[in-house]
Amino acid sequence: MLIDKLNNYNIILGSASPRRKKLLNDLGINFSIKTTQEEEHYPVSLDGPEIAEFLAKQKAEFLLKEISGNYLLITADTIVMQDDRIVHKPQNKDDAKRILKRLSDKDHKVISGVCIKSKIKEIVFSSITEVCFSNLSDSEINYYIERHKPFDKAGSYGIQEWIGAIGIEKINGSYNNVVGLPTSELYQKLKLFI
Repeated sequence: MLIDKLNNYNIILGSASPRRKKLLNDLGINFSIKTTQEEEHYPVSLDGPEIAEFLAKQKAEFLLKEISGNYLLITADTIVMQDDRIVHKPQNKDDAKRILKRLSDKDHKVISGVCIKSKIKEIVFSSITEVCFSNLSDSEINYYIERHKPFDKAGSYGIQEWIGAIGIEKINGSYNNVVGLPTSELYQKLKLFI
């Protein structure tokens, strides 16, 4: 079984996200966490999945400077796109309100890029989930921002939080991808990797 084979590696999750930590933990994988403070950037010529994959790979390259031995490093980056434009993390309350109004009553895409890397092998892939919000009122948006402070989240929301329960009409693709890590796809890629 995959879990037994993974015990031969020092598994490292290259992310400070508590959501990614929980999702990887839910797969039954033993791992440690390593993070980087290096600033991420990507070429403007890239689009959608290419951006997410590039950023996931870049995180891995930053972290490899501090890793040795029989490691298996997993890094990820999640972006939100609407109308072919990236919807960034909000800088403050007003920005969060503006972003959620923009997503209200419309579709958008959540794209996670994932990089799995060892000394001798690398797999990079992306997962796309389409999310459709219902029409959110100003009072619902304000209530959510005040209670959940979604300033560390691309698109200004967490699907697993109150706004996901009341405001998301439908999704097409992986729910866990929207939370932060496409676990089913990751598990299948790890089976190919080992």
